[in-house]
Amino acid sequence: MLHGIIPPVVTPFRDDESLDLARLKSHIDDQLAAGVHGIFVLGTTGEFYSMSEAEKQAVTAAAVAHVGSRAKVYVGTGAETTGEVVRLSKMAAAEGAAGVSVITPYFLKPTQGELLDHFRRVADAAGVPVILYNNPATCAGLSIEPDTVAKLAEHPQVVGIKDSSGDLQNTIELVKRAQSDTFSVLLGRDTLILAGLMFGTRGAIPATCNIAPKLCVGIYESFKKGEVDAARRFQDQLSPVRLALSLGTGNGAVKEALALLGKPCGPNRRPIGPLSDDKRATLKKVLEAAGLV
Repeated sequence: MLHGIIPPVVTPFRDDESLDLARLKSHIDDQLAAGVHGIFVLGTTGEFYSMSEAEKQAVTAAAVAHVGSRAKVYVGTGAETTGEVVRLSKMAAAEGAAGVSVITPYFLKPTQGELLDHFRRVADAAGVPVILYNNPATCAGLSIEPDTVAKLAEHPQVVGIKDSSGDLQNTIELVKRAQSDTFSVLLGRDTLILAGLMFGTRGAIPATCNIAPKLCVGIYESFKKGEVDAARRFQDQLSPVRLALSLGTGNGAVKEALALLGKPCGPNRRPIGPLSDDKRATLKKVLEAAGLV
């Protein structure tokens, strides 16, 4: 069953924006040492949109081989067309991924019927379990509606959804309509991890886990032990960090934060540029207040 804290890890690059697979392995080790429950490469935080298919295969192969039996590795295979998603998902399966995460097409704006057909075709062909990814903010406002998710949850290869809508009512509806012994709802909005758990979600795929894995794991593990006050304290520490990520374009502030923590993972690929000095200073203050620096 899909559960726990599964970080969508950054993809480290060298200064010339080439892949830094050695640093990827080191970053994955840091995450696993903090007690995460899986590893997710090539998500939005991993800048999947910036990479060639050959680079995606290289990242997938390196992550799967390095993690080995320590955890399950999930791979983002979202793309604009069904054919490309199927091709990428088959690649991930061949490299040994435990499952794939598929975001809605982000340039087109398919109908719910077209989304239903799209995800079913991917699930039929992928060869590994599929996690739906709902992120309307980055996909022209397109959301996988709860009724559509409930239908997709009936497919034996569709095992969960990451809901990054930021709409807790939507997440609750997904839990009510779709969650089962074989389908899990996970949060994608880091400020709502505890709230989601309280309403029945089974974990989260939080970008801030790259920066503060112990806080993310602390929320989940404390809640599972019935220590809600402790979980709330971890959530209170984490939330300002997540809100500070809006200082950068896309996920640019994640790598800026890692550099401030002494764990640099290189630049983001252009057109994302570095933070200005004043924004970097603001981010550092947030990290200090959260006890991370």
